[in-house]
Amino acid sequence: MTLILLGILTGLMSGFFGVGGGTILVPLLLLYGFEMKSAVAISIMQMIFSSIYGSFLNSRKNKDILKDGVTIGIGGFLGGSLSGIIVPNVPGIYLKYIFIVVIIFSIYRVAITSTSTPCGTKTRNKFVLIFVGFIIGMIAMSIGIGGSVILAPILVGYMLYNLKDAASLGLFFVIFSSIAGFISLSLAGHMHYEEGLIVGLASLIGVYVGIKLKNIINIKYYKQLMLFLYSIILVSVIYKI
Repeated sequence: MTLILLGILTGLMSGFFGVGGGTILVPLLLLYGFEMKSAVAISIMQMIFSSIYGSFLNSRKNKDILKDGVTIGIGGFLGGSLSGIIVPNVPGIYLKYIFIVVIIFSIYRVAITSTSTPCGTKTRNKFVLIFVGFIIGMIAMSIGIGGSVILAPILVGYMLYNLKDAASLGLFFVIFSSIAGFISLSLAGHMHYEEGLIVGLASLIGVYVGIKLKNIINIKYYKQLMLFLYSIILVSVIYKI
């Protein structure tokens, strides 16, 4: 029952904030008693469910935002494929420290982001997008997050997307990185199928509600809630360490 509740909550946050869910789920699983590498495995499997369903719902409202998603996603898939090598060979405590650094970076980028419509031309250089996707996919899958929590601030701060569009594109990116991470960890024998399936199916309920809420909230309040979420996650992981 606890895993079902965690799945619904994770899905809600995933749909609303455009994250794969690992940013929320990994700290919760750590607090619940799972060790870091098990939390990463369950989180990655859950992301497949929430990212595919969430991106389907987002695409019905804004198809254009997904055009760059395939290019970035290819890079994310390639980078995420390395997680099966990184996770078994890097101590869990180091993965936690990487997680903390990622959250701090994301808080900083979101905090300095303007909620007004960005001026200028979005970055569409395919090599740049693939490279960004590769680096994010490699880091994200190794610490059990989909990568949106890193990608969205980059899209807003450096590639001139608005916050909500960046969140939608970030969730689409998670499809590629999470599938790669799932395959990689499965081949390495580190996947938790039963727990991941329970959490993943339960997350679909939350995803639907989260996206509905995202589409109606004012973007200024959306930014404030995103910063609050990242701050809570940061505190919870530091507390666990």
